[in-house]
Amino acid sequence: MIEKQKSKNILSTNDLIIRSALKEVLKKKYAKDKKLRIIDELGVQHGSVRIDIAVINGIMHGYEIKSDRDTLDRLPEQVQAYNAIFDQITLILGSKHLIDAFKMIPDWWGVETAHISDNGAVFFNLIRKAKNNPEQHAVSIARLLWRQEALDKLESLGKAEGVRSKPREVVYQRLAESIELKMLKKHIRSVLLSSRQNWRTDVQPA
Repeated sequence: MIEKQKSKNILSTNDLIIRSALKEVLKKKYAKDKKLRIIDELGVQHGSVRIDIAVINGIMHGYEIKSDRDTLDRLPEQVQAYNAIFDQITLILGSKHLIDAFKMIPDWWGVETAHISDNGAVFFNLIRKAKNNPEQHAVSIARLLWRQEALDKLESLGKAEGVRSKPREVVYQRLAESIELKMLKKHIRSVLLSSRQNWRTDVQPA
């Protein structure tokens, strides 16, 4: 059961409880979307960082969870990594972290608090709505593709000459230079939505 109202008796939140409730909320929110993928633990920057939930539809929206039982130690590193990639980002917080976390994130990140009542119901309070990301980095976004996927796109653009046998970073750099950011993001959303089966972005096939 997901509740939106406040409760008199509030318990300490944890990641699993918040994640489960948040996914149900997101499924209802985007129920009318014809193309939608909700991904747990999406690896970015070759899997060096994982965002808790990524929603892929008309944009890429990342949701990072910091429950009352988590720490904020890794948040600065995560902010830097996520800023390079997602169109919008929302931080889901246990109330314990609300003040400290605000000091660590850009003002365009969305913020919601998550609470669990004594009857086990989870409810979310919107503190700030997410805005569009002004800091995206084309090469970082290109890294969401597997090397062969990026090379295939270069072939279709007629830009693969000289990089077919090069390391993947060279391929990603060429792709980022060969296509407008808007079209790059559109292509990657298409790949993440429909082309892959049984995959993780940070585990590339041999």
